[in-house]
Amino acid sequence: MSYYPIFIELEGKKILVIGGGRVAQRKIETFLEFGALIDVISRKLTKKLKTLVESGRIRHIGIEYNEIYLKDAFIIIIATDDKKLNHEISRSARKSGVLTNTVDQPSDCDFIVPSIVRKGELLIAVSTSGKSPALAKKIRKELSCQFGREYDSLLSIMGDIRKEVLKKGLSQDENKRVFDKIINSEILDALARNDHLQIEEILTNALPSELSLDQCLKHRVGVRRLKPLKHK
Repeated sequence: MSYYPIFIELEGKKILVIGGGRVAQRKIETFLEFGALIDVISRKLTKKLKTLVESGRIRHIGIEYNEIYLKDAFIIIIATDDKKLNHEISRSARKSGVLTNTVDQPSDCDFIVPSIVRKGELLIAVSTSGKSPALAKKIRKELSCQFGREYDSLLSIMGDIRKEVLKKGLSQDENKRVFDKIINSEILDALARNDHLQIEEILTNALPSELSLDQCLKHRVGVRRLKPLKHK
């Protein structure tokens, strides 16, 4: 089976999770990072999930699945240890048009969940099309070491610069020249070293003459005020 990769905005969207074990907990913790609203149905909950319920971060809305709980659900995650039950719930949910993921049962899924590397706004999703989650996890760990926090810092800078450059109404070729010159420079190394003088020099040399660095990064009060990276 072939899967189409896509990034979905989950802020404020309802995710229904069936199951309260460690697998469900891992899924829930990840979804909370992206601002989703979580409803859980399970007879038992892990200690961490109980804490999340008590703090109001998630809701424990029942102990047995009922189609009524699908109302307003954007996604359903099915993670019980009963494969037959999982299959039955999947059929019910998919019939209702709710995006469905059934843990370790690809045939009962509308989508599969990738292994994620997250460095601030940089997201890298790794999938083996359900063939080997263990390999996806290994690749994720390798990528996590390869892409440091400097990538998040660069993304933040590029977001500010791109906004101001596009306001100038320059040609696509000129815009591309500016962005490519920055990305293909030594700016990542400079960010990793917290070498703000070199960062300023690279950015200044890349910008079109009608745009100053202070204009692009005005809310930062100059590149020298960039928050230093924390090295582990």
